[in-house]
Amino acid sequence: MDVVGLLVEEPLILLFAVLAAGSAIGAVRFGSFSFGSAAVLFTGLAASAYDPALVIPRIVGVLGLAIFAYGVGVSSGPQFFHVLRNYRVAVVLVVGVLLVAAAVAVGMGRLLDLSGPTVAGMYAGALTNTPALAAAIDGLGTDEPTVGYSVSYVGGVLGMVAAVALLGVARLPHAQEVAAADAPPPELVHQTIRVTVDDAPMLGTIVEEGHVIFSRTERDGVVRVATDAFQPQPGDCVAVIGPQEAVDGVTARLGRRSTTYLALDRGTLDFRRIAVSSHDVAGRTIADLRLPRRFGATATRVRRGDIDLLATDDLVLQVGDRVRVVAPRERLPEVARLLGDSERATGELDPTGFALGLTLGLLLGVVAIELPGGATVELGLAGGPLIVGLLLGRVQRTGPLIWALPFPAATALNQLGILLFLAYAGTNAGDDLVAAMRTDQGVRILAGGLVVTTVAAFALTMLGPLLAGIAGPRLAGVIAGFQTQPAVLSFANERTGADPRVNLGYALAYPVAMIVKVLVAPVIGRL
Repeated sequence: MDVVGLLVEEPLILLFAVLAAGSAIGAVRFGSFSFGSAAVLFTGLAASAYDPALVIPRIVGVLGLAIFAYGVGVSSGPQFFHVLRNYRVAVVLVVGVLLVAAAVAVGMGRLLDLSGPTVAGMYAGALTNTPALAAAIDGLGTDEPTVGYSVSYVGGVLGMVAAVALLGVARLPHAQEVAAADAPPPELVHQTIRVTVDDAPMLGTIVEEGHVIFSRTERDGVVRVATDAFQPQPGDCVAVIGPQEAVDGVTARLGRRSTTYLALDRGTLDFRRIAVSSHDVAGRTIADLRLPRRFGATATRVRRGDIDLLATDDLVLQVGDRVRVVAPRERLPEVARLLGDSERATGELDPTGFALGLTLGLLLGVVAIELPGGATVELGLAGGPLIVGLLLGRVQRTGPLIWALPFPAATALNQLGILLFLAYAGTNAGDDLVAAMRTDQGVRILAGGLVVTTVAAFALTMLGPLLAGIAGPRLAGVIAGFQTQPAVLSFANERTGADPRVNLGYALAYPVAMIVKVLVAPVIGRL
């Protein structure tokens, strides 16, 4: 049986064979290291190097990249703009390192006797940016940048993957202090307080000051749902939820820790984790639900993915969230109907919102943006969906349209998208890589590209904590976004257990890096 012939004639079989083999290889661990999803890229390279006819169609890669970029944008949107306001220096750092990398590329090109167009391609490949390659080819009027890109691309991926891997073991200046300040949401604790002070304020005042939530109160043996207007008196008990430090502060302010556990008294009150599956609720805040007024209930915690969030009034709910609700026993079914409480529906996205959002992102990606001097730039089929995803993720919903993606659906779509893109990218670069490496020029391009990648990785790793106040998972995401490389992002997510700060760092750096690379690549090709 002609296996190669079959794979050439049936690209879908080739696609899933590459996905299966690459994923299996990526699961193999070498100590604490594994290639993860990035192994799909190398499997694709090996396949096309073996036979240039083994190529996955471009539409598969475009589809995967667009879905991946849009999903990252929507998932990161709610926090992205807050992060952007607090990390302006990080944006400046990304631009500065990209310009330094361009200068290094030009210097290495002259040292190694490489032509300008080849240097432009080497720069695009060392920083793994296909739109920059396209801009260089279009701006310089030659396909010569393709050789530089193909040879330096693999080194660009491996170099940044190594940088992310080293973040877990390197002892960088001030990194520990910065990482502590950039820590994930703290673990929430539940505690009952016996009130001993005479002048305790109303609970609503303490909630605003201490970042805690009160779930129950007990007075004269009667347990009730806590309200903002409740003013504790000596002898009362109140149940409080929040980070340990905040809970300890409230305890010291009101009295002392009690051995009574109010949650065990389920005579009149009960509690449940209720899944948010209703599209009428998704995109609305906890305050919008008016639980105390409508049901005499209160929300205390929201489980999102693997993280417990405090159910503050301004927290925006998403499909797939699980809300812990305390309410009178007979009212809990009503609260459940309001939130939806369907496990099946938590994995369902709004198909209209998803398709329309992705359409808007793709349209933005192909729009030519005019720049001073007559030049134009396109955000591309990754940059457009990412930016639109960030904006729509921030909005969450518009009337009946739900832009937000349920957490399980977003995770599945992102994983599928990245795998499709990696398989496509690998099978479309292996032949060019082998051809270039057979010549002396290939070795020179590879060396120059590795220097560019290494300088950029070193600068980000060292200067991120020192100048921009970024370390740990967020710095790993910034490195992936700087490289505009989904494979690096996938590796960073696997190394950090899908820490949400990775995607935030990626979304912070990606749009800036994309635009700068597209502008710089044609310029250095003329030097």
